[in-house]
Amino acid sequence: MPDFTRRTTIFGGAATLALTAMPAVAQGSAMTLVVPFPPGGSTDTLARILQPGLEKRLGRTVIVDNRPGAAGSIGAAQVARAAPNGSSILLTFDSHAVIPTLLDQPTVDVEKDLQPVFLVGTAPYLLATGEAKPFKSFADVLAAAKATPGKVNFGSVGNGTIGHLAMTLLGKRSGTELTHVSFRGGGPAMNDLIGGHIDLVCGSAALIMPHIKGGKVRPVMQFGVKRLDKLKDTQTAIEAGFDGFTAEAWWGAFAPKGTPAAVVAAIETAMRETLKEPEISSRLIEAQEMTLTLGGPAELDVFFKKEIGIWGKVVRENQIKAQ
Repeated sequence: MPDFTRRTTIFGGAATLALTAMPAVAQGSAMTLVVPFPPGGSTDTLARILQPGLEKRLGRTVIVDNRPGAAGSIGAAQVARAAPNGSSILLTFDSHAVIPTLLDQPTVDVEKDLQPVFLVGTAPYLLATGEAKPFKSFADVLAAAKATPGKVNFGSVGNGTIGHLAMTLLGKRSGTELTHVSFRGGGPAMNDLIGGHIDLVCGSAALIMPHIKGGKVRPVMQFGVKRLDKLKDTQTAIEAGFDGFTAEAWWGAFAPKGTPAAVVAAIETAMRETLKEPEISSRLIEAQEMTLTLGGPAELDVFFKKEIGIWGKVVRENQIKAQ
């Protein structure tokens, strides 16, 4: 095996070079990409988009393993317990940042047991309703909620996800009582919205936009700083009178603590190169409204700690617990 230096491994730019520097225990073995949510949601979709590109660039079989439950902590704990050799990587969602405050006794310490690998990107949250529901704007939602307190409900992809927390804050600021319905992932939430079983869903643009384009779901409000180009007729929460109110979803990859820098660099490079492929990047940007950050471990570390501070405070102040 060629004797590449650490500098060549991390900065050489070619995933094949990074691969040769990986410990022998990881080479040629399968890599499990753990998704802590059920199939059908945005994180699962992202994992399956990444899968072939990672296989090609790392020269390894990549298996997507859905391990839903407990705000994503079940899957996170599985990765934290894995050997730190690149054989198990967590691909997760924004709820990862609230595990420390959401769970009374989490089985994983997300800051100490896992280390950042790659920040994929972000997308604004949207509030949407099914085509058969009467809501055309958030003003309609407020009117119905005030007329029948507690009767209007909204789904999220789980207790403590940013969608749940954003709607909790919105209910307080608007003086309305909205009933939360927690799902174990985006797929089940959207199925119930389309089926008319719930009134609204607050989810990422990546989750909801494909269904809006399919005509089965109607946007009610968006939580970005400005309107998305494809939703020019849908107001933001700021425009609706909630000054400074924004909420963004995010996706990131983490490895077990102690994973060697060379292994992290190889996986980071493979993910970045895969997501920079024009067909893949345009799919995520155009179809799912993602803003691709493509940030390395240091960038994800800073971003993640900020998210823990922001949304952990919301969890504590509203005494939100996992279901």
